[in-house]
Amino acid sequence: KMRNVSVSVAAVLISIAALGSPALAAPENAADASQPHPPRIGHAAVTPRSLDADSRASAAAAAGSSLWTAYDSLFANAKYVDLSHTITPDMPIWRGFGNITFSPSVNKFTGQEFAYDTDGFVATAYKLTTDQMGTQLDAPAHFNPYFAASDEIPATFALRKLVVIDMSSKVSQNSSYALSVGDVLEWESRHGRIPQRSVVFVRSDWSKTWPYVNTDVFPQVLLETVQFLHLKRNILFHGHEPLDTDMTPNFDAEAWLLKHGYAQAEGVANLHMVPATGCLLTTGFPKFIGGVGNYARYVAVCPPNWEYGVAPGKTLEAPLP
Repeated sequence: KMRNVSVSVAAVLISIAALGSPALAAPENAADASQPHPPRIGHAAVTPRSLDADSRASAAAAAGSSLWTAYDSLFANAKYVDLSHTITPDMPIWRGFGNITFSPSVNKFTGQEFAYDTDGFVATAYKLTTDQMGTQLDAPAHFNPYFAASDEIPATFALRKLVVIDMSSKVSQNSSYALSVGDVLEWESRHGRIPQRSVVFVRSDWSKTWPYVNTDVFPQVLLETVQFLHLKRNILFHGHEPLDTDMTPNFDAEAWLLKHGYAQAEGVANLHMVPATGCLLTTGFPKFIGGVGNYARYVAVCPPNWEYGVAPGKTLEAPLP
């Protein structure tokens, strides 16, 4: 089964690379990432001046058509796995934050709750005491005012290769086990080198008992491990199931990440339903100006023969039930 997953993934990557899209075909090393890249058509790099307006429009249309073809041949039959918790008023939250509440929205002119029979619709009011709760994407500004806030995270975070490192067997023996560099190297010995600019999620199965979880003692990721992943493997960001990266008094691993401009995912769910390699990750989040956290929706896009997830058209979508 896993060999079939790998073959399917190879097909996905080859097909995407063939599109020649600079938005999907990232440079191969971190240094290149800081340099501007000319648009690509097929395998030939071109500059804006080499194309007149009509040619550029034709090239854009061709690229768009290729992406639609890629969707029809690859993504329309893929399996989609939700990796996010539902936000509820009684969900686990870090002990320093206040409670959140949900209530019906009230018409400011009448003081009455909106209702189907009188207004034709209803709405919900949320009292959110923090943007650091549930499944989230931490912006660097959470720990460093000089780095990006939530609204400054680029749209390029939307689609990446997904790596899942499973340490759940070790966590079952030690509930505060911390992922080490050795664990990462062991994973690579079996699956190959972690792709650059990918997303690495750490499976611990801590979230399997959500919302009945221990937010004081939980699986961790060591400081040297997040440093290795970013500085040696050049990943985009990592994520974990608990609501914090580590249990050190000063949040050593989390502090290093955010103070150096790296984002991270927390409160990730359902990683037992995703293979170690072969899937893509979609990331959706709101743009709160100046926000330091994001309520995130992570979805793994896995090969059609994967045992978990649902394919488009295989569940009620439009209209919704």
